[in-house]
Amino acid sequence: MKILLFGYNYQGIRLTQVHNVLQLLSRMPVSLAAHRSFYERLSRDLPDVCRAIEAIDCCGDYEADMALSIGGDGTFLRAAEKIGDRGIPVLGVNIGRLGFLADVPAEETESVMSEILAGRYRIEERSLLQVDLPQRPDGFWPYALNEVAVLKQDTSSMISIHTTVGDSFLNTYQADGLIVATPTGSTAYSMSVGGPILMPQAANWVISPVAPHSLTIRPLVVNDNTDIALRVDSRSHSYLLSVDGRSIMLDTDIQVVLRKAPFTVKVVKRLGHSFAETLRAKLMWGVDKRE
Repeated sequence: MKILLFGYNYQGIRLTQVHNVLQLLSRMPVSLAAHRSFYERLSRDLPDVCRAIEAIDCCGDYEADMALSIGGDGTFLRAAEKIGDRGIPVLGVNIGRLGFLADVPAEETESVMSEILAGRYRIEERSLLQVDLPQRPDGFWPYALNEVAVLKQDTSSMISIHTTVGDSFLNTYQADGLIVATPTGSTAYSMSVGGPILMPQAANWVISPVAPHSLTIRPLVVNDNTDIALRVDSRSHSYLLSVDGRSIMLDTDIQVVLRKAPFTVKVVKRLGHSFAETLRAKLMWGVDKRE
C-alpha cells in the first residue's frame, strides 16, 4: 500500500506523537511519501524516520492508495486541498484538539492501520462547495470541505449580504458575516454561531449568519442542488471571503456564487464507528450532568 503523508510544524508532545506514528508506519508493509515541504521539516526535526519516507515535489504526480493526515482538522482540510479531485481516500490521525475529521487518536494508529491493511474499513464520500468568481486569484483553490464565509473586513461596522437561493431572493443579512456550510462543516464554524448539525451524508447546506442585527434571523438548511448567490455591501467597499480558512479580499462589486462541487472527498472510516458515536465522544452529546 502506498501512503501519502500530510502534516505541518509540530512542537513538544505533538512532535513526539508524530515520531511514534511514523516509526510505527515504517515497520508496516507500506511505502511512504511526503510533500517536500513536510519532508524537509521531518528531516530537520525527526531525521531518523525519514529513511523510510520518499520526498516528492508535487503530490499530483504521485499515485497513492491512501493519504494520511497527521494533525488536527486543519491539517485534514489542507490534505483535502492538495488531493483535490484525485479521489485518494484520506485517514485523519488526531494529534490536535477536538478532531471531527481527524478522528483516529494517535495511540490507536497501529490497530487502525492493521484493520486497513486487512481491508476492514469503509469509505465515506463528503460533498464540497464550489466557489465561482468572475476572476479567480492565482493559486486559489475554489472548493470548501467545511464552509465558505463572507465576513466584514473592519471591526467597526456590519455588512449587508444580499442572498439568493436558486431563483428566489432569500434575505439581506445585516451581520458581521454569513457562513454557508457543508454537512461536514456543520460541526465547525457554523455550529459555533448556532447552526444545526447535519449528518455527513445529508444533501443539504446550512446558511448561518454571524452576529446578525435581528432576533428574527436564524440559520437555515437548504438543498445542495441549488446555487447560492451572495452580493455584499460594505462601508469599506470590500469584504473577506474565507474558504475553509483560506481568506482573500474582494471588492463589493464582486458577487460570489456557491454550488455543489463535481467531485467528493473520500474519508476513511473504521468499521463499527458511527457519526453518532463521534458526537457523543467529541461533544458529550446527550450527557446528563445532573446528580
